[in-house]
Amino acid sequence: MLSINISTPFSIMNQLKDKYKQRRLALDLTQEGLSSKSGVSLGSIKRFESTGHISLDSLLKISLVLDCLDDFQLIANPKQKPIFSLDDILKPDKKQVKKRGSIK
Repeated sequence: MLSINISTPFSIMNQLKDKYKQRRLALDLTQEGLSSKSGVSLGSIKRFESTGHISLDSLLKISLVLDCLDDFQLIANPKQKPIFSLDDILKPDKKQVKKRGSIK
């Protein structure tokens, strides 16, 4: 069966805020407790759990307390090119890492 995944920034933001709230509750932390342990203001945590808006710095601090900081290591990794034959595995990849973009 064909699986269609239509993600938008808004839908992902809503999923994240819900997951973080559930994780906080699973660790039996109040918003105040999370604020105290993370150094993120209580207002920022309340806003995040209601709207999904939060700075990256604050999100990372909360993630550390909720034991999910390592999940950020999986974001924006280069995609592996598909392997269709043994030649694809054996031939070296000659692409160099780009240091700047180009105007298109």
